[in-house]
Amino acid sequence: MTTTVKDILLFVPNLIGYVRIVLAIASAYYMPFDYVTASVCYAISVGLDDLDGYAARALNQCTKFGAMLDQLTDRAGTATLVMTLSYFYPKHMFLFQMSLVIDIVCHWLHLHVSVMKGTNHKSMGLDSNPIMKLYYTSRPFLFFMCAGNEMFYIMLYLLHFTEGPIVLGVSLFQYPQSWQEHPIS
Repeated sequence: MTTTVKDILLFVPNLIGYVRIVLAIASAYYMPFDYVTASVCYAISVGLDDLDGYAARALNQCTKFGAMLDQLTDRAGTATLVMTLSYFYPKHMFLFQMSLVIDIVCHWLHLHVSVMKGTNHKSMGLDSNPIMKLYYTSRPFLFFMCAGNEMFYIMLYLLHFTEGPIVLGVSLFQYPQSWQEHPIS
């Protein structure tokens, strides 16, 4: 039986990807003024990222479209958060811009080369860069890098609205006053 484009568009991992897009859009909408709703939508969208990959492998529904959808959803979700951080912390806008450019360009180049070679972006040959090989072949390392990056941005986002978690009466994070000249009303 031949798989059609319509079939691929309706594969379970891609349906999960569409839900991630809706959640990312909702999160982006709420980011400037409702950090609780924005954070919940963002967290669910990021959490579904692992689920779509698991579903693709479990249901044998791995496709180039799904890989690109996943990459674009990841990059777009992070981009909305980084753009919001640039708005909240304008003195550090250049750093946020460069972080975003590096993230998008590196992932796009890697994915594009993989598609041109006819391979999966997570398959690494003997001639692969050792860091990229570790990134894509070690699930704990991949999780550590992705979660660390997301947590850094999320914590900066939450610090704009809160003082950080209070443990034993002491704030673990102090709002970095030096990060921002004036609060944005």
